Amino acid sequence: TSLLLKIFRDTLFKIQILGIYPNCENNMQTLIVSATIFEIDKLIEDFEFIKIEENFYNKKIEKNSVDILVAGIGIAFTVYMLTKTLNKKNYDLILNIGIAGSFSDKLKIGDVVQVISEEFADLGIRSKDSFSTLFDTGFIKANKFPFVDGRLKAANLKKQLIPKIKQVNGITVNTVNGNKKGIEELKKKFNADIESMEGAAVFYVCLMEKLAFTEIRSISNYVEERNKENWDIPLALSNLHLVIKKILSLI
Repeated sequence: TSLLLKIFRDTLFKIQILGIYPNCENNMQTLIVSATIFEIDKLIEDFEFIKIEENFYNKKIEKNSVDILVAGIGIAFTVYMLTKTLNKKNYDLILNIGIAGSFSDKLKIGDVVQVISEEFADLGIRSKDSFSTLFDTGFIKANKFPFVDGRLKAANLKKQLIPKIKQVNGITVNTVNGNKKGIEELKKKFNADIESMEGAAVFYVCLMEKLAFTEIRSISNYVEERNKENWDIPLALSNLHLVIKKILSLI
């Protein structure tokens, strides 16, 4: 019974993948984007990825080709490295993976989530007592492509990529927050569940280039006054790798 249940779940998962990415059975080209090597090194080891050049790896998995790009921390590095890579090769799917901090107590440390919207949370104008986004100030219209009400949305994801994984809203910052005032300001300003330093950059590039993509993150800590003793990066990475391995084994 347990074996049949496993087969059923795996089949259902593959049907969901095919429903979102219909070309994935025909020599699918996938690019995994990670900010740092430590977020991806276990995956490289487990699947025996081959290093092609600095920060770039490849592995053939059955008929499919999977590349890994270690793009660097933050928006600027991610936009540059991802755009440069996309200029060299066409991809069917971009997977942005990594760890993240959670604003929500509904998420536990170690939870793996799928991010369905992103915002650039520190791109704007700061006055004495407040912060205004470029949408607030009118420099960018809130619905100017690829934005929808000031957000970047993964509109190509009509279904959950993986059953039972929560879908969340994210914000992206160039400076992670570790002081109470800044954290409360973000919570009040944005309706976000998690915080990362690259998510919106990947969303922006992929939406502009009309590429299928998703962002998978694992919660390593809560966004609170900085105290690394409360973090659990090993647990977050372990759980993240289990999910990514599941995806790679079935697409």
